Formats: sequence, structure tokens, C-alpha cells
Amino acid sequence: MTHSFSNFCLSALLCLFTTSQLTAQRVSIPLGGNAWGNVRADGSRAPIDSNGITGWSDVSASYTIWFRVSRPGPIDLSFVAAVPGGSSSIGVSISGVRHVLDWRGKGMMARAAGRWEIVDTGYQAVDIRGLGKSGPVFANIRSLEVGVPGAPAVSLPGAPSGSPGNPALAFVPNNEGNFFYWGRRGPSVHLLYPFSGPAPVEWFYNEVTVPPGQDPIGSYFMADGFSEGYFGMQVNSPTERRILFSVWSPFSTDDPKAIPDNLKIVLVRKGDSVHAGVFGDEGSGGQSYLVYPWAAGNTYRFLLQAAPQTSNHTRFTAWFNAPETGHWQLIASWDRPTTHTWLTHLHSFLENFEPESGDQTRLGEFGNQWVGDSASHWTPLTHAIFTADNTAQKGYRLDYAGGVHGEAFFLRNGGFFNTSTPIYSPLTRPMPRDMRPPVDVAELP
Repeated sequence: MTHSFSNFCLSALLCLFTTSQLTAQRVSIPLGGNAWGNVRADGSRAPIDSNGITGWSDVSASYTIWFRVSRPGPIDLSFVAAVPGGSSSIGVSISGVRHVLDWRGKGMMARAAGRWEIVDTGYQAVDIRGLGKSGPVFANIRSLEVGVPGAPAVSLPGAPSGSPGNPALAFVPNNEGNFFYWGRRGPSVHLLYPFSGPAPVEWFYNEVTVPPGQDPIGSYFMADGFSEGYFGMQVNSPTERRILFSVWSPFSTDDPKAIPDNLKIVLVRKGDSVHAGVFGDEGSGGQSYLVYPWAAGNTYRFLLQAAPQTSNHTRFTAWFNAPETGHWQLIASWDRPTTHTWLTHLHSFLENFEPESGDQTRLGEFGNQWVGDSASHWTPLTHAIFTADNTAQKGYRLDYAGGVHGEAFFLRNGGFFNTSTPIYSPLTRPMPRDMRPPVDVAELP
């Protein structure tokens, strides 16, 4: 989805731009795509929906709204809110400076919150708490209005919100393209591994280490990505983690039931305790996963094979090696029809699939990448290109990064940190000390 300059200004920043003079801006930040309910005593999150905060009655519920500024200075805040009955006392804080607001009135209207002095650039967290109420609900809040007194802080033609050199605020401006959902998930980030060896790639080996504390719920550390699928490890809940391997069908649909029988992904075999089935919603195909309690701080090994068949099918097989067991375990082998290929478009990525944890940072280290041909000749992959998804490219979220930590590449996203890596940055890790990866393909189960 692309925006013309006029539409971008109206929907994203309400910016004012003339050739003769730059005037002050006032920006409406919808809570549906830019606010999170904080964790309550019972471990649940205070709810947010596409309309923002609705039916806020719980005194233990509090909320944080995020947006990014590219220069310091004063800002005036107000909220578009309604108080269904009685009156409410609301506390609003930025960087520990709190203003207490007294609200009443059933109508949805702008309610001034005061002025704050922003002392540095970067992401700002606006915390709101209910201090007291005489009615059943503190407030329903639709948006945060940000005014920059006398500031020429506008978006220039053709520049995405919050991009380097652009003084505009960065936030998710509207729900076009379901961006409240995608924006709250946060930007996905990728490592593309360029390879143009003389022999085709049959094998792809990678290692993943997640530092302690960098594994919130919803994280997917995808190690071995290829044109037809992906293989990595997830955090699915407080008590469940998975090793996930999926292969897309050549039939384009989000509904696996719509795939014709002759274009379905077929399970050839799977490992012990591995679940195998289908998936949909983001394309469709065959999905397999092992429920496994992988631990932050440990290094896990991933191996993928492509084996073209004479019947114009290709068999994709994935193995997983955990330090807790010390041996390779088969995840699954899937047969993809109307496909005769080796491994192509090799990549890794880091994403968050849980919008409620898009305000938390996650980081993964990806190291010791190798590709092997059909004769088991191995070549290290020491170069990568950092990329990011549409949420990042539009400038809606700028908390994304990639680079090199020691001997490994890393990817980082979420949590509203302030240092972004330029998209399409080339990266190089050190050459490995070993001559081949720690795997003997002849011994694989």
C-alpha cells in the first residue's frame, strides 16, 4: 500500500506545508495502534481495541501511549475522551512528570492535559492512570493530541513519518491496511544471505542464541528461511515454546481448505512427538512443530535440506539439535508439488506475532551459517543484508536494528528503543575458525 503525499499528510500527520512558510503542527495519535495496557497484578493486560480505551473501570489498569520525536522542546497534550458518568481524576505522566486531570462530560471531546518539556529526541512514553472516579467508568479515550508550539515540525513531501532527517513525529497514523494490528506487533526484521556459488544449495545450517530476557511471548526467531518456507523457534505462551517448520503450498490462498488436492503439501515423515498439520492466514501449507522448552542463553542448531524429485516435486526436510540433548532430531519432511528446486533466497528473521507484546524488546543472535551442495562441500555465509518490513519502511515504528555481535549477526525489534539500523545495510561477520559446520549428514535420522 502506498500513499500520495496529500493523503499521507492528512491521515498520518495532519501536517501543514507551504512553499512560503512552515507552520506549527498538531497531530492526532490514535490509541488503537499506539497504546498498550500495562500488566495488572493477575498477569493480564488492560484491554485496548481499535477504538482505543473503552469501558475503563478497573483502578488497577493503566496504559502507555508511545510516539517518537526527532527534536527536543515543549509539547502540549490533550486527549479526545468521554466520561460516561460522573467525574474522573486521571494522572498523565511523561518521564516522571505528572499532571492530574479532572474530567467530566459524556461527550467525546478534546480535553487539555498540559505542557511537557521534552529534553531529548526519541520515543516518548505517555502513562495514564485512573486516580479516582464517581461514575462506573474512568473514561473512554480515542486519541492523544500532540501540539508543538510554534514548531515547523512537519513532514516533507515524499518522506515517511519519523525517517532520518525528517522532523515529524513517528507513530501508527491510522488503521488502513489493518496497521493497528501490524503496528502494535512492531517491525519485523530480516537477514538476507547473498550466495552465488557454482553449485546449487542442498543444505542450509544456522545457529540461534537468544540472550536472557530477550524472549517475550510472541517472539519467533526464524533461523532457516527459504523461498518455499521457514524453520525456527517460537515463544507461544508462558508455558509453551515450539520448534516450527512450515512449507507453503504453490497454490496462493490463506485458506488451506481451498487448496486443490494435487497442490497440497504432503507429509513424508516426522520426528517423535512432532505435531503435523496445516496452516493458513499468511499463505497456506504444511506445518510441523515440536513443543520444546528451549532456553534463553543456549545455542540451538538448525539444518534444512532440499531434495528435488524426478516427479517435479521437491522434498524439504528439517532437523533440530539442542544442547540439552546433544543430538539431531528430525522435525519433518514435506513434499511440495509442481516444484523442482534447490534452496534459494536464504534468510533469517525476527518477528513478534503477539500485538500485546509489541511494547517489549526482543533480540536474537544468528551465527555460524553454512551452505552445502549435494556432495557435502560446505561454504560459510559471512555476509548478510539487513532489511525490515512495511511497518518499518513506512516509518510507523522505528524500533528496529541489526548488526554483528562478536562472531554472529543479530536482529532486534520492539520495545521502542531509539537507535535504528538503516534498512538494506550490508553486514559482515568474521570468517569461521572451523572448515565445516558441526554436522555429519550421513548420520542424520
